[in-house]
Amino acid sequence: MDALFLLALATVIIVLVFDYTNGFHDAANIVATVIASRAMTPAQAVLIVGFFEFLGPLLGGTAVANTIGKFVALDGVAPLFSLSILLCGLVGAIVWNLGTWYFGIPSSSSHALVGGLIGAVVVSVGSEHVVWGFSELASGHLTGIVKVLVALLLSPLIGFWAGFIIHRLLNAAMLAANPAANARLRMAQFITAAGLAFSHGANDAQKSMGILTLVLLLGGFIPKFEVPFWVMLACASAITLGIMSGGWRIVRTLGFAIYRVRPIHALGSQLTSAVVIMAASAGGAPVSTTHVVATSIMGIGASERPRAVRWAKAKDIAVTWVITIPGAALVAIQAYALLNLFLGAKP
Repeated sequence: MDALFLLALATVIIVLVFDYTNGFHDAANIVATVIASRAMTPAQAVLIVGFFEFLGPLLGGTAVANTIGKFVALDGVAPLFSLSILLCGLVGAIVWNLGTWYFGIPSSSSHALVGGLIGAVVVSVGSEHVVWGFSELASGHLTGIVKVLVALLLSPLIGFWAGFIIHRLLNAAMLAANPAANARLRMAQFITAAGLAFSHGANDAQKSMGILTLVLLLGGFIPKFEVPFWVMLACASAITLGIMSGGWRIVRTLGFAIYRVRPIHALGSQLTSAVVIMAASAGGAPVSTTHVVATSIMGIGASERPRAVRWAKAKDIAVTWVITIPGAALVAIQAYALLNLFLGAKP
């Protein structure tokens, strides 16, 4: 087997490892409110969420994959070198995901992927190989990094205000309800949690699908950027295994440390997050499930009792969001430096 095939195979495996860590890291985002509100046991949450998570990448289209797979332009770079660059970018994202998981910090896997790829591409072949999209923005067209960043920046704001409004509506609907209504609210979460899991799979797994398809294209294994079915299946399987393994360290942060979540809050957060993420997926916008879920909880808390929201914890999370892109970029740059040192990687 030649070097190109072996490197492509290694990169495909690393993409799937990233997809797994994405699911592992984001598991808490989906199950935190379900578990905190006692709507499901952890075992029930894993089974239901896992099933709908698997369906998301298979039925959610490829619009997000097209966006992610086209914000770096490595067409003119030698295949071996271009795959090495992608490999370093993925290593940066994976290391950042595992580090933030270890410390229980709900950072964004999407930010980590973007940061890792930007860092590896810029340090190896220059910033001109990143599709920034600033010139296209002047003509009113969103593309490249600008599209990715707009989606990642706007989605938390939308999540906050949508959570705020949905909680007000739910409160109005439940105004005359007695405590027994909590049982119905917990049952309704079986639907909303399934919807959130589906939307997460439809958005997050597509990021790995886009990168994996780019690997195949740059290696010359496919003639054009078109996501094969086996790529969808592989990425759906990897992220589902990650979800079912569970990054439970972050459950406490999202379920308890921002705002005390009860059944009505959990239902509102899941409904908000599912709608926002599915709308983004339909428009090809990669968003952070972590951002949307966390800010929806903040919005719900602000709608009910602003003083009870632990804004200091929210500030810590926000700082992590800000540093994730440069942090993952630095890890990817170090990975490239090591590759260059030991293998003498050259364009």
